[in-house]
Amino acid sequence: MFLSRALEKILSDKEVKRSQHSQLRKACQVALGECFLFSQLFVSSPPSRDGTVVPPRANYIEADKYVLPFELACQSKSPRIVSTSLDCLQKLIAYGHITGNAPDSRTPGKRLIDRLVETICNCFQGPQTDEGVQLQIIKALLTAVTSPHIEIHEGTVLLTVRTCYNIYLASRNLINQTTAKATLTQMLNVIFTRMENQAVMAFTFHLKQIHYRSKVLGHLERNQFVFLMQMCRIELIESLLLLCQDAEALQGPHNAARFSHILQKDAFLVFRSLCKLSMKPLADGPPDPKSHELRSKIVSLQLLLSVLQGAGPVFRTHEMFVNAIKQYLCVALSKNGVSSVPEVFELSLAIFLTLLSHFKVHLKMQIEVFFREIFLTILETSTSSFEHKWMVIQTLTRICADAQCVVDIYVNYDCDLNAANIFERLVNDLSKIAQGRSGQELGMTPLQELSLRKKGLECLVSILKCMVEWSKDMYVNPNLQANLGQEHPSDNEASELKLPEQLAGRRDSISSLDSTVSSSVATSQADHPEQYEVIKQQKDIIEHGIELFNKKPKRGIQYLQDQGMLGSTAEDIAQFLHQEDRLDTTQVGEFLGENIKFNKEVMYCYVDQLDFCGRDFVSALRAFLEGFRLPGEAQKIDRLMEKFAARYLECNQGQTLFASADTAYVLAYSIIMLTTDLHSPQVKNKMTKEQYIKMNRGINDSKDLPEEYLSSIYDEIAGKKIAMKESKEFSITPKSTKQSVASEKQRRLLYNMEMEQMAKTAKALMEAVSHAQAPFFSATHLEHVRPMFKLAWTPLLAAFSVGLQDCDDPEVASLCLEGIRCAIRIACIFNMQLERDAYVQALARFTLLTASSSITEMKQKNIDTIKTLITVAHTDGNYLGNSWHEILRCISQLELAQLIGTGVKTRYISGVVRDREAGIKGLPSGTEEFMPLGLGNLVGSQDKRQMAHIQESVGETSSQSVVVAVDRIFTGSTRLDGNAIVDFVRWLCAVSMDELASAHQPRMFSLQKIVEISYYNMNRIRLQWSRIWQVIGDHFNKVGCNPNEDVAIFAVDSLRQLSMKFLEKGELANFRFQKDFLRPFEHIMKKNRSPTIRDMVIRCVAQMVNSQAANIRSGWKNIFSVFHQAASDHDETIVELAFQTTGHIVMNTFQEHFAAAIDSFQDAVKCLSEFVCNAAFPDTSMESIRLIRHCAKYVSDRPQALREYTSDDMNVAPGDRVWVRGWFPILFELSCIINRCKLDVRTRGLTVMFEIMKSYGHTFEKHWWHDLFRIVFRIFDNMKLPEQQTEKTEWMTTTCNHALYAICDVFTQFYEPLSEILLADIFTQLQWCVRQDNEQLARSGTNCLENLVILNGEKFSPDVWNITCSCMLEIFQNTSPHVSCSGSANLQIVTDQSDNFDSQSQSSYDRALSERGHSQMSSDDTWKGKSNARVSDQKLFAGLLIKCVVQLELIQTIDNIVFYPATSKKEDAENMAAAQVAALKSELHQDYQGMYQHMTSAHLFKLLDCLLESHTFAKDFNSNNEQRTALWRAGFKGKSKPNLLKQETSSLACSLRILFRMYSDRQLQDSWPDIQTRLLLVCSEALAYFISLTSESHREAWNSLLMLLLTRTLRLPDDKFQPHASCYYPHLCEMMQFDLIPELRAVLRRFFLRIGSVFHIAALEAASARTLTS
Repeated sequence: MFLSRALEKILSDKEVKRSQHSQLRKACQVALGECFLFSQLFVSSPPSRDGTVVPPRANYIEADKYVLPFELACQSKSPRIVSTSLDCLQKLIAYGHITGNAPDSRTPGKRLIDRLVETICNCFQGPQTDEGVQLQIIKALLTAVTSPHIEIHEGTVLLTVRTCYNIYLASRNLINQTTAKATLTQMLNVIFTRMENQAVMAFTFHLKQIHYRSKVLGHLERNQFVFLMQMCRIELIESLLLLCQDAEALQGPHNAARFSHILQKDAFLVFRSLCKLSMKPLADGPPDPKSHELRSKIVSLQLLLSVLQGAGPVFRTHEMFVNAIKQYLCVALSKNGVSSVPEVFELSLAIFLTLLSHFKVHLKMQIEVFFREIFLTILETSTSSFEHKWMVIQTLTRICADAQCVVDIYVNYDCDLNAANIFERLVNDLSKIAQGRSGQELGMTPLQELSLRKKGLECLVSILKCMVEWSKDMYVNPNLQANLGQEHPSDNEASELKLPEQLAGRRDSISSLDSTVSSSVATSQADHPEQYEVIKQQKDIIEHGIELFNKKPKRGIQYLQDQGMLGSTAEDIAQFLHQEDRLDTTQVGEFLGENIKFNKEVMYCYVDQLDFCGRDFVSALRAFLEGFRLPGEAQKIDRLMEKFAARYLECNQGQTLFASADTAYVLAYSIIMLTTDLHSPQVKNKMTKEQYIKMNRGINDSKDLPEEYLSSIYDEIAGKKIAMKESKEFSITPKSTKQSVASEKQRRLLYNMEMEQMAKTAKALMEAVSHAQAPFFSATHLEHVRPMFKLAWTPLLAAFSVGLQDCDDPEVASLCLEGIRCAIRIACIFNMQLERDAYVQALARFTLLTASSSITEMKQKNIDTIKTLITVAHTDGNYLGNSWHEILRCISQLELAQLIGTGVKTRYISGVVRDREAGIKGLPSGTEEFMPLGLGNLVGSQDKRQMAHIQESVGETSSQSVVVAVDRIFTGSTRLDGNAIVDFVRWLCAVSMDELASAHQPRMFSLQKIVEISYYNMNRIRLQWSRIWQVIGDHFNKVGCNPNEDVAIFAVDSLRQLSMKFLEKGELANFRFQKDFLRPFEHIMKKNRSPTIRDMVIRCVAQMVNSQAANIRSGWKNIFSVFHQAASDHDETIVELAFQTTGHIVMNTFQEHFAAAIDSFQDAVKCLSEFVCNAAFPDTSMESIRLIRHCAKYVSDRPQALREYTSDDMNVAPGDRVWVRGWFPILFELSCIINRCKLDVRTRGLTVMFEIMKSYGHTFEKHWWHDLFRIVFRIFDNMKLPEQQTEKTEWMTTTCNHALYAICDVFTQFYEPLSEILLADIFTQLQWCVRQDNEQLARSGTNCLENLVILNGEKFSPDVWNITCSCMLEIFQNTSPHVSCSGSANLQIVTDQSDNFDSQSQSSYDRALSERGHSQMSSDDTWKGKSNARVSDQKLFAGLLIKCVVQLELIQTIDNIVFYPATSKKEDAENMAAAQVAALKSELHQDYQGMYQHMTSAHLFKLLDCLLESHTFAKDFNSNNEQRTALWRAGFKGKSKPNLLKQETSSLACSLRILFRMYSDRQLQDSWPDIQTRLLLVCSEALAYFISLTSESHREAWNSLLMLLLTRTLRLPDDKFQPHASCYYPHLCEMMQFDLIPELRAVLRRFFLRIGSVFHIAALEAASARTLTS
């Protein structure tokens, strides 16, 4: 039994036998006796073999007897006795023989165990304590703390910790130090673990109680309880602990304790004491590593770090611990965080890192202070040491590796109006370090500078990686999706191109778990990025306003007011000056002191917002002056002090010290002066107290203030000057001073001073915020990354660009490239085009492929850049947009570099010598632009070593991995989304154009790639493909027209191959994909005039037709368009080849696939029309017309196919589709042929056109005919007629003539459908023909009118006859040669060779633009012999002649229409013959033909009016001898004077025939009186006119007319004859005096005989006898 043995060992020690240990000896003997008795009682129960003791009794009443000897032994000075005693106590505690729960008999309120522990601790007497005893103390204390059998709390626990702590510091034995330190760590671990475990147990018990209660109530089922139990995991109970905390605190005996369990208090006390230990200041002078102070600080920080790192939920969430961290730990860190001792500094950083991980939710403001005043200040200060910078940057590396942390920093600080821009400053500072901009200032070695740069870059890359990680859910990897359904790429495929470091998933961060844990107790508000963005914008505005204010206060205030961030009242501005710490204190003072009304108002408000109630005068003045710096001008100070004094008395109205505000004002001024005097280094002779008291005499209303009072003021000011508040006084400007420090020693001294100042500021700020509550928000939304990146992209780009530019270190290059990759990824994800383009351009620049520098300078970093660029293209292709341009340019140049590197294309660099004047020798001028790889400055090819060096430089660009990776960009284009592929293709085409732009050596690399990706992507959905082809097709348009034939041939051939593949897929109805695809063939054919290329295009299209005709749908349009272009060519081969294929399509393909080609049928006809119109190949023209005729057969045979075809023109009725898609195009193109071609071709076209109408017109609808004749009438359109005289004449006499007769034939054939809709139009057209200055056309017009009426008159309705007669009337009126009458005076003037024309003559001339040969009325020498006749007169006369001809023709036409052609001539002949044989035939035998019987009297009267008007006109003209003479003299009609005898007689003859026919028509019996009256008038006038004629020839012209008149009158029955004879008798008698022809005399004889018999003048017998004899 070790107790007995220990007591015996103590007794046997010779030290015990000394007299001073008698009490110890006696206690040991008593205890031994007790032991003996105890062993006797339990003799039957021997001890176990291992010497352990039987468990003690439950109640240890005599425990004192055992403890006492050990207490006394511990108090002895003998190391051996103490050591033995401690060992025994340790075992008693360890094995549970001492529980120590009994109260201590000596000290009330304490327990025995507390006394024992105190005894153990007291064994340590400082450094001189025996080393063995030290070890035993450590052992015993550790057991006391860790033993499950005893409980020690509060002061006892603190005592154990402090004792171990002291042993560590004081012991000279290294082993004891190490043991003490380890023991401390273990103790703390136990203390804090016990606290956490107790909380878990309490919570579990709490849940069990809930379960029990609810079981009774039946509310909670077993599975719910199990679920709650599962929630008891330590990581998840923090929130639950917070919920229970308040309730548990209330259950305690004192609310003030605020701990739910004593264990929490133990932990709190230990933690607080450690914090206080760490705050102890170090001794002045350079730190000694062995000094107690430094070692104490270090170990306390180490222990704090271990506590924080192992912190559980209670420690992290309990209010007391959080407050302890704020009040003690953070303040301690603010001091240690600027320590010049690297180890202390490093530990402080580590603790801060842990706080950031576990406690950031509670420490928002403390973290801000630490970053702002320590971290970033050290980075920005030029005098800080490399070690400090290095440690800060190491810490930042760990912070920057946690995505949650990085985003939280931005959201909580940069997006908080009251916080500093930590994230922005951090990135800017890191960027400067990464650029190596601080190395020279620090005086560090190049190696140190490089390592610092690397760390800076690493931090920046980590930040970017965090952003990428944060927003990864928005990223779509094109290689994990397939638009065309291909399989995903294999793993080895993805790893073919090794880069410095691949982008992994979420990077293992030091605190990713901790971040999530701490965020669970974060504020539970929703994450709205828009709100934060608005706050950030407001913050930027405020900061800019403050910046302006610090330069010029008025401008700053005005800006903030304009932006709506500051009110306009004086109160608002005063409040702003109070609240905003960032304002320059000097500027605030100047602004408040200005003698301007508004500034004064602001100053009054500023002072009125201060509360001086209950303050003494000096503290009130301090409070007043801590917000701004007093201006230097006395008047300004005066105004400020005056207001201050007034405000002070206003707040302290109960004071009796100051008689008035004046006293306060003067005293305030004197205190300012005193401060300046006592604390200004410029003042040598300081003011004494007596002088100060004397200076203030009589200021209190002519009385003195108490001397004690003034004395106390003097002492206070002497002790502490009046200054601004510490945070402003001690703040360090981050701008590093550029002055170089003379020596390292001076630099360190300066740094230490700055550190001290920094520590003061940080401590003051930490203390200020130790009780402040600021909510810390834990970000979750992906969108935060966008504004973060927008803020950081510029410094990031600067850092990476400088790194790649300046440094050849592979690690630096690797980091820069990785950073750029991450940045591109972020810019891509958030569609930030400017930022993305900037980074891609930077990357492209550093490939040296597009730069102006030579590729001979290419290094490994440039090769890596190329690889990175390729990888970016591969992984971020969906987002690159316009950045594809740079990438594809580089790839294009990379191919060139590969060719050079492998020695394939040395011509690109050989023989090129740059000369200052002549540019580049050895190449044509203008080739300088084609030196994309900076090869223009190389010397000639004779230097093989240089060539080898070039190939070596660029050789790696040809490596298998690079080649495969580049190929994968193009093959992988199938995986790009719909928008990305369009961007990709667009920029590939742009690069291709650049390649081809070189006149000297165009390259086709990109063009080949365009063809490749077209193959790859052809299976995309049509919507995407059409967008792709829109770009590619346009590119082929340009390339196909390239002046270099090799390029154009390649383009056309590529187009052919792609088209064949595309056509294989076929096309559904009403789609237009083929049409879009084949459009480049059209464009090339239209724009490229090279015969070779045109021939090739035709052959390509012909091949497509021959092989893919069955699949072609909308593509027919393009095919015919190409042939249409070819049809007008002058090259026989091209025309022949195109025509052969067109003929094959029309004759064979249409036969089989007519339905598929309906949409392009119109184009086919148009194409054939173009072949017809090529005048160079007449045989082709004729054959083309035959093919058009064949097309008509298709329309006729397959109308159903045309009706069923639906297309874009859905507004066309199904019944009209045959017309719109079939007949109309054919007939329209034939009309175009007629209008465009030469005589033989157009005649053939006209024939075919009307042949088609006649053949198929029976299938036409009425309204089709209307459209058709609009086409037909275009033949007569005067505007479209050729201008040349001869051609116009030919046109009118041939085509128009032919067309007129053809139109009449068609109209006659299809009278029924046409009469209603087209008769008026046809009459209008006939009128047009008659009015033309072409005799033959005019004659044809009247002939056609005649034929039309004669052939169809029987079918005419009265309305139609009305129209017909009106038409004739209009023609009569329009063709009447009125000029010949009305222009007599003018014509006389013409004879006198004057230049004057009247307007009527001029207009007649305009109408008769050109002469059309000679009329039948004009003789060959019409204009001979009149030298003074002008061309204008001749044209006028030609027009008049034609009108005369038309009048005659019209008269004949009316005659022919009414009485049938030749009837009148026959009658005249018969009349003449009858007169010769002296026989009068009866009219009854006459067979009346013509249209007379179909016409009403009204129609006939209308015609009569025309005829008589014409007769009257002619008669008047013939009677006007003066006018005829004038015309003759003007050159009209040659040898004799002009006359209108034929018109005069024929018009009257026709009139008489009509009137006599009407007079004998029994159907018109009712109208006979009117007819008779008219007949009598006409005849009597005619006879009277005849009698008045003087010209023999004129009278001869009337012979037939008189024969007709007399003969017709003689045939009248007697009752009708009688009035006629009576009327004519005098005239007939007069006629007898003329020398008449025998026939006329014979008729006159019969007339007179008839008169005799009718009027009964002669005897009846005689008359009868004469009649018989005659």
